[in-house]
Amino acid sequence: MSRESGPAGGDDADLEWCHDAVQDVSRTFALTVDVLEEPMSSYICVGYLLCRVADTVEDTDHIGPAEQATLLRTYDRVLDPADETTVDEFTSRVDPHLPPAGERDADWEVVAEAPRIVGTFHALPEDVRNAVEPPARELVAGMADFVERYADEGGLRIRNCDELEEYCYYAAGTVGQLVTNLVTRADLSPERQALLYDTAEDFGLLLQLVNVAKDVYDDYTEENNVYLPAEWLADEGIAQDAVLDPANRTGAAAVVGRVAGHARSFLPGAQRYLEAVPTHDGNTLAAWAIPFLLAVGTLRELSRRPEDAVSGEGVKVSRQEVFAVVSAMSRSDGQDSLGDLRRQVADQPFHRVMGSAD
Repeated sequence: MSRESGPAGGDDADLEWCHDAVQDVSRTFALTVDVLEEPMSSYICVGYLLCRVADTVEDTDHIGPAEQATLLRTYDRVLDPADETTVDEFTSRVDPHLPPAGERDADWEVVAEAPRIVGTFHALPEDVRNAVEPPARELVAGMADFVERYADEGGLRIRNCDELEEYCYYAAGTVGQLVTNLVTRADLSPERQALLYDTAEDFGLLLQLVNVAKDVYDDYTEENNVYLPAEWLADEGIAQDAVLDPANRTGAAAVVGRVAGHARSFLPGAQRYLEAVPTHDGNTLAAWAIPFLLAVGTLRELSRRPEDAVSGEGVKVSRQEVFAVVSAMSRSDGQDSLGDLRRQVADQPFHRVMGSAD
């Protein structure tokens, strides 16, 4: 099925725009969309952009918390098929907060183009819309709840591990549910379907906790958010607003390591999810195994230099390793090889593994 004709048929320039937009806002998620096939590639692309609109509104620090919450509640009503709120009402409300057209980054361009994204979503098959809408709305409502919870702080200040997991569920666990809703439209055994839903949250939490651990510096400096739990920082004698103080680097790095360790606890469930995920409607194992393996690689790097997450140096896998992982998954023989690949990536950068194999 060609992308130009779209998953629902007909010429669809808006759908093509959505695919281009994903490339601009998230290189990691773009990898997933690129290795999916149609129609799943378009289903996931549009579902992701629906969520990205809310994520950008929630992350910004130039809109006050009360207005952020109002925008998110309005957007939630837009996504509610039983509500008469139109996407134009959301656009009118968000328009005063948009950077000028020539100064917008890719994320704010996605917010500005919410009518195009919502319209493309409404053109998808009904069973796809029914799969995407509930978890997307749960994400939006959860983000509104967190903005309201910390309205007096000016940014999010996660208190403990339970609250961290709650936030990560809304930010990424819901996306795991969205994906699972889509892939379980196939005729699966009750046991396999139950396994997928039991482990979908593990997959989402793993990816989001890795982001929390590696992005401490950017989250604080760009969004005024601190996701490292206050309880864990207090164990190191650190206040959340002093998380980037150079004098606190050793203690803050210890908390980064603690978050990374918590992320590792979700690796077994995430792997079971991938080993059970069906491939139909263009779904592929590689699409989800690539971010899983890159998360494993990022955890490896975090264990080696957690202080880089709070110093501004940044923690990420190299482009060479990303390419090697994508190449390996493109020729993988399926779920049975996933455990071996995970162990290899956990041990050393994967492009070195591939180089020594050659």
